[in-house]
Amino acid sequence: MQFIADLHIHSKFSRATSHDMLIPKIAETAKLKGIQLLGTGDFTHPKWLELLKKDLKPTGNGLYICKDIYFVLTTEVNNIYTKDAKLRRIHNIIFSPDFKDVERINKFLGKYGSLASDGRPILSLDSYTMLAEIKELSPDSFIVPSHIWTPWFSLYGSKSGFDSIAACFGDLKSEIFALETGLSSDPAMNWRLSELDAYTLISNSDAHSPSRLGREANVLDCELSYHEIRTVLKTKDKKKFLYTIEFFPEEGKYHYDGHRNCNVRLSPKQSVLNDDLCPVCGRRLTIGVLHRVESLADREQGFVPENAIPYKNLVPLEEIIADALGVGRDTVAVRMKYDVLVKAFDGEFNVLLSAPIDDIKQQTDERIAIGIDKMRRGDITVLPGYDGVFGTIKIFSDEEKEASVQEKPAGEQMNLF
Repeated sequence: MQFIADLHIHSKFSRATSHDMLIPKIAETAKLKGIQLLGTGDFTHPKWLELLKKDLKPTGNGLYICKDIYFVLTTEVNNIYTKDAKLRRIHNIIFSPDFKDVERINKFLGKYGSLASDGRPILSLDSYTMLAEIKELSPDSFIVPSHIWTPWFSLYGSKSGFDSIAACFGDLKSEIFALETGLSSDPAMNWRLSELDAYTLISNSDAHSPSRLGREANVLDCELSYHEIRTVLKTKDKKKFLYTIEFFPEEGKYHYDGHRNCNVRLSPKQSVLNDDLCPVCGRRLTIGVLHRVESLADREQGFVPENAIPYKNLVPLEEIIADALGVGRDTVAVRMKYDVLVKAFDGEFNVLLSAPIDDIKQQTDERIAIGIDKMRRGDITVLPGYDGVFGTIKIFSDEEKEASVQEKPAGEQMNLF
């Protein structure tokens, strides 16, 4: 069975997260997008765990279900600890097959931080020690390091990470078999580091609101069961893991280097010329994902490993519609056009990936259809994100937008202002 999976999301109990992040609403939105499997997120939080037990029904194979959408029990934790005389801040996703295992894991993790303080709890716990104990408590559970290149909170992060997987997980590194690439990198960037060849690269939304579900995801063709999915990830089975769905990495909020407070955005080459210092305030820049990849890479750009899993870069449909209409993403006008398209083509991903452009034109404004076609061809412009600021996607150039305004009848032009 082919399906789309988004394995890293958060609940309403995580900081800066929508109150709509509840299982019924999440399931409802997943249907609109065409997602069949989601991580639950935040199983460490006591109140969220209560809701998960209430809203989810077990399938008997390690997954759970609500409104025909499948869920796997997951949580993300923030491990903060000192190792080799350096402060480490690493985010890790934990996957578990049932609530009994979750309760054992939570009892252990609760010794190192307050699980009720945040859906993604802060733990004074070494990643290595956590992995070792979880393997003892729940042999079928596994850990995936989160958004591995993010500067502040990740395995390879420029601010508090490591330079290798072995440096983080030591003799247990073989127990790590999948890595999350994060919004600011795509697989091609990760292929430049040969030590990652052995790992399955996954992509997820890290959604904090329902509308952001599936902005990155994974396309699998296997049985919908916990152990089958675990095996596919562990063996990096290309016949069953078909491809990942990716942001254009420039849109991620840590792709370039920079200083948000100084409005400074720099490419790695520009940063190196300035000794990685901010040209405005003179302090050290927040070194972004592209720079960090280049500093650790042992291959040239464009290298493709023999066992690489393919990927497709997409722009969320709401962003395409917003750019086509010249309005904000979270507006009524965008929502109306979005609802028509996802209903007509049975989900957002069908609109973005496979619906014929001529058919899309029959259902919506021609300009939106043109925008989808441009996205599929990679004919876009991105102002890269930096230091916590998301990048900006432009589907239509300024010249194309001006031409569109000039082509409209006078009455329609007036409505734009």
